[in-house]
Amino acid sequence: MNLPVLALGATFGMMSSLTGSTGDAPQAQFTTDWGSLARHKIPDWFRDAKFGIYFHWGIYSVPAFGNEWYSRNMYQAGSAENKHHVTTYGPTSAFGYKDFLPSFRAEHFDPDNWAKLFQDAGARFAGPVSEHADGFAMWDSKLTKWNAAQMGPHRDVVGEMARAVRKRGLKFATSFHHQWLWGWYANTDPNSDVYNPDNSGLYGPANPPASFDYGNPKPAPDDAFCTRWAANVHEVVERYRPDLIYFDSRMSIIPERYRQEMVADYYNHAQTWGHEVVLTYKKPDMPDSVAVEDLERGRMAEISPIPWMTDDAIDWNSWCDVVNPNYKSAKRLIDELVDIVSKNGCFLLDITPRADGTIPDPVRERLLTIGSWLKRNGEAIYGTRPYSVYGEGPTSTIGGAFGEEKIKDLTAQDVRYTTKKETLYAIVMGAPDVAIRLHAPVATANKVARITLIGSRDPVRWSKNNEGIVIEPPIVSPSHDAIVYKLALH
Repeated sequence: MNLPVLALGATFGMMSSLTGSTGDAPQAQFTTDWGSLARHKIPDWFRDAKFGIYFHWGIYSVPAFGNEWYSRNMYQAGSAENKHHVTTYGPTSAFGYKDFLPSFRAEHFDPDNWAKLFQDAGARFAGPVSEHADGFAMWDSKLTKWNAAQMGPHRDVVGEMARAVRKRGLKFATSFHHQWLWGWYANTDPNSDVYNPDNSGLYGPANPPASFDYGNPKPAPDDAFCTRWAANVHEVVERYRPDLIYFDSRMSIIPERYRQEMVADYYNHAQTWGHEVVLTYKKPDMPDSVAVEDLERGRMAEISPIPWMTDDAIDWNSWCDVVNPNYKSAKRLIDELVDIVSKNGCFLLDITPRADGTIPDPVRERLLTIGSWLKRNGEAIYGTRPYSVYGEGPTSTIGGAFGEEKIKDLTAQDVRYTTKKETLYAIVMGAPDVAIRLHAPVATANKVARITLIGSRDPVRWSKNNEGIVIEPPIVSPSHDAIVYKLALH
C-alpha cells in the first residue's frame, strides 16, 4: 500500500512532535515505495560540483588512536585499542568512552575559517558528520541529551557549519552512520560502563556481541531503535535543510519501510523548500534508481552512465585525527579527483580535525594545493561531462569499493578526458618530458581547431595523424601535478 510519507502517523507524527515542528507538513509528492522514490532526479548542481569535503570529528578525536572505530574497539578485549585504553586510562568500568567528553572541548573551532578553507580548496559542497556510529549527535538535538550543544564543545556543530558553508556559497552536506550503533558497543565484559542503564542514551541498547553481525545481527534492530534512527535524520533534515546527505553502509539492517519513509521524508521536504537535493547510499542498502551510489575508498573502473560518488579519507588508515597520521599526497588526491570526474563521478574527501578544533597543517596544506590546482584548471573539472572514453595510459584502475590502496599512482603517460560544449580536455597526469600521444580522440582529431595548455602562454606544438594527436612536451610545465590541454573543436 503506497501511502504519503507524512500520513504515516506512527513514525513521522512522533518525529514532528519530538522535533517541535510547528510548520505545515510537506506536500507528499513522493510515497513510501521504491518506485515512487525512483522519480527523484539527480540535480545538475551535484553533477557540476564534482568536489566536496566533509569531516569525521567527534569524541573519538580525543584519544586519537587507531581510527574512528576507537569507541567500539576499546571495549574489545585483546584489541590494540583495548590494550592502549587500559594502559592509558584504566579499565572500561572506570573510564568509558563517555568519559572522553569533557576533553572534547573544541576550543579553537572556527566554522567560518573552516568554510573558507573548504572554499579555497575548491570544494563546492561541504559539511560535518552529523552522527557517527558512536551515537553522539553533533547538533543541538531535542531527541537526546548526548549532543554537542549540551556536552563536550557545547556548540551546535551542524548548525554552525550549515550557516558558515552557505555563507561561502557552497552547498551544505552532512552524513549519518548511526545504523552502526546497533551492537556497536557490545562486548563480553559485564562490568564495562556500556551495560550501565544510565548510559544507554549514548551507547544504545545493551545487546549481546552477536548483534554486531554486519548483515544479520542477532537480535535484529527493534522498532524503538529504528524509529529513533529515522527520527534523528528527520530532525537534521527539518532543522538544517541539507543539500546532500551521505549514508554509511549497513543501512540494510534497518527494515525497508523505515528506509523508504526516511527517503520520502527528505525528498518531500526538499520539494517544499524548492531545493534540489542528493542522497547517497552504499549497495545493497537501496535500489540504484533511488539515490546516488557511493563507493567508499574506491572508484569505477569505467565510465558509469549514472552519476556516482566516491568518499575517501585524506589519511590512508583513519577517517579521524590520530597521533601518527599517514596522509595521502596532494598529487594522489588530485589524480583521484580527475579519475573520478572522467568517469562521471563526484569526489567527497574526508579530512581530520583535531579535538581542539584545529585542522592539522599537513591537511590544510594539501587542501590548499588542491585548491590552487583547481583555480588554474577547474574549467576541466567543474560542469564537465565524460568523453566517449575516460582516458588512456598504462596505469589501470580497479573498480569497486575499498580498492583505493590497490590503485597505483597515475603518471605523465596516463591521460584522462572530460568535455564541455565544444571543448575536449586532455588531462595529462604529470609533467611530461616526451611527446604525448592521444590515441582515444582519433575520431575527433579532424575537428580539433587549436590546442592550448591551461596556465601557459607558450604555443602548443602538435600534429594529427591516423592514430590520433601528438603533442610535444611543454617548454615549461605549469604544474608538477596534472596538466590540462584544451582542445577546441569546430
